[in-house]
Amino acid sequence: MTTDISLTTLLVLCLAAAAAGWVDAVVGGGGLLQLPALMVALPHVPVPHAIGTNKAVAICGTAAAAVTYTRRAPVNKRTALRIGLAALGGSFAGAFFASAISSAVLRPLIMAILVAVLAFVLLRPSFGTGALPPAGPVTRRRVLAAIVVAGLGIGFYDGLMGPGTGTFLVLALAAILHMDLVTASGTSKIVNVCTNVGALVTFSFQHAVIWQIAAPMALFNLTGGAVGARMALKRGSGFVRVVLVVVVLSLVCKLGYDQWGG
Repeated sequence: MTTDISLTTLLVLCLAAAAAGWVDAVVGGGGLLQLPALMVALPHVPVPHAIGTNKAVAICGTAAAAVTYTRRAPVNKRTALRIGLAALGGSFAGAFFASAISSAVLRPLIMAILVAVLAFVLLRPSFGTGALPPAGPVTRRRVLAAIVVAGLGIGFYDGLMGPGTGTFLVLALAAILHMDLVTASGTSKIVNVCTNVGALVTFSFQHAVIWQIAAPMALFNLTGGAVGARMALKRGSGFVRVVLVVVVLSLVCKLGYDQWGG
């Protein structure tokens, strides 16, 4: 599928992609910005094409962030890859069902996710600001639970819709495997690359990726992801909370107007 858009619209999408890559690398949830931006800028594009284009863009920034984290943070690559392989299968399945979703259904679902993430961030001031309290050793049962929940479950969601996947992965990994938030964020990037690969392959076979828009956005997303990961490792992610709250509030208002105010 091809579509004609103005240079101004493409530039706005590229800036949104850079911001999404940055946010996703620090606290996860870059799709909360990028997918709605695509839906607002391209209102006549079918929903599966918006989701598929979002995957083609997001995989670049996520991969850049994953490389940065694995070089500088104590990420257990073996555990991350085991969860990632399960997520790969889950995302294949989710992407297969995504073609049946209409925008009338997707917008309220994204809004519900946005509100849930916003509530969590506001009610947990410590989120993203430091390590979790120490807990017991990680058992095989916990690893299996992480594979099922963070791998299959969140992987399926990422293939189906995607927004908030990075944040959900960070929360799940921190809660189940008792990781500090920096390690959980780094691990989540490896898992997220796998979910994006699975979904992108499916959408590509369905010809649901607008490559001429995805390519320039991907370059900006990659840059944002690399910069965001370095900033998270150097300064911590507490300063991103304000940005995340502002972005989520803006998107809730915009999608709400598109859904009910038009």
